[in-house]
Amino acid sequence: MIRRIASWLNDRIGLDGLRHVAEEKTVPVHRHTPWYYLGGMTLFLFFVQVGTGILLMLYYRPSAQEAYESIQFILTQVSFGWLIRSIHSWSANLMIAAALAHLFSVLFLKAYRPPRELTWMTGFALLILSMGFGFSGYLLPWNKLAYFATRVGTDIAGSVPFVGGFLVRFLRGGDHVTGSTLSRFYGWHVAILPALTTFLLLLHLVLVQRHGMSVSPSVERSPHPRRTMRFLPDFLLRDLFGWTLALGVLAALAALFPWELGEKADPFAPAPPNIRPEWYFMAMFQMLRLVPGGAVLGIENEAIAILSFGAIGGVAFFLPLLDRSVATRGKSPVVTVAGAAALAFLIGMTAWGYHAWWPVGVAVAVAAAGWIAGRATAANQGGHP
Repeated sequence: MIRRIASWLNDRIGLDGLRHVAEEKTVPVHRHTPWYYLGGMTLFLFFVQVGTGILLMLYYRPSAQEAYESIQFILTQVSFGWLIRSIHSWSANLMIAAALAHLFSVLFLKAYRPPRELTWMTGFALLILSMGFGFSGYLLPWNKLAYFATRVGTDIAGSVPFVGGFLVRFLRGGDHVTGSTLSRFYGWHVAILPALTTFLLLLHLVLVQRHGMSVSPSVERSPHPRRTMRFLPDFLLRDLFGWTLALGVLAALAALFPWELGEKADPFAPAPPNIRPEWYFMAMFQMLRLVPGGAVLGIENEAIAILSFGAIGGVAFFLPLLDRSVATRGKSPVVTVAGAAALAFLIGMTAWGYHAWWPVGVAVAVAAAGWIAGRATAANQGGHP
């Protein structure tokens, strides 16, 4: 019966073609191969987000009068509702962390060079959409911290010259953060952003399949013969092992550190002290706090800082088209230095914003361990990449 069903499906959707593609696909094997698993890890955490989000949608009510109470009902009355919500919240943070690590690994390995320009651009757009998921989903519990953090975040958009007022009204659905803002954020979170993400994700995966896994320029120039492993089953089994570990980490975080709900939002209450955004916005938020007051040529300094962040994002998005040296010479030290500086800025500003410098120490230790492991691997392989 299974063979007949498989034959019936094969005649209609061509399973043999998909199986042939999977069997023929190979993955390069070298000392940078572990970085390849970050893309699959991000994809797995996105699937966790989709699954847990659908379960939460069954009970959530997107209105200022009922949103907080519906989350309370999920936490206290729905079987394992508290666990599902905690997994959803923790996986969102881990997904953005994995996406950022994947982005910087692609940057440092120069995997954006031709013909993979569109792969980089779609991946960068997916990172921005992931942060949009985080920003829109943060308000949905309608608690005090989320309410005032959203008000501060949308106020920042109002500092953009010429279009700031329009952006604030567009984000809030009016001049203030109200129930209309909640409904608008819910629509983005469960409809608009998922639709855009699904389209870009499919395009990104097609491009990865079309061009294959990139190798670093040092490996590409090496005289040694390249080694590969089959995607199915060798690489896929390793990916599944990583996904299992990620699921265990998610379950442990959700069980040991359940996501708190806090107090219900009260628009007439004073803002709580030390309002801070989620960690992936903290670097920009901390930088804006350090910008002195005043104006240059009639433009507020805060607006200049926001425009600078936008310009940096635009340069990063179009990096494959701007960095021609990596296409002609196979290396780009300027981009490497700029990427290291950007990573140091993000880690340093985030640690400063939280008044916790241990992430800097952890990042330095991980970087040193990775460098030592890479050198040791190269030595053990007799210089083989």
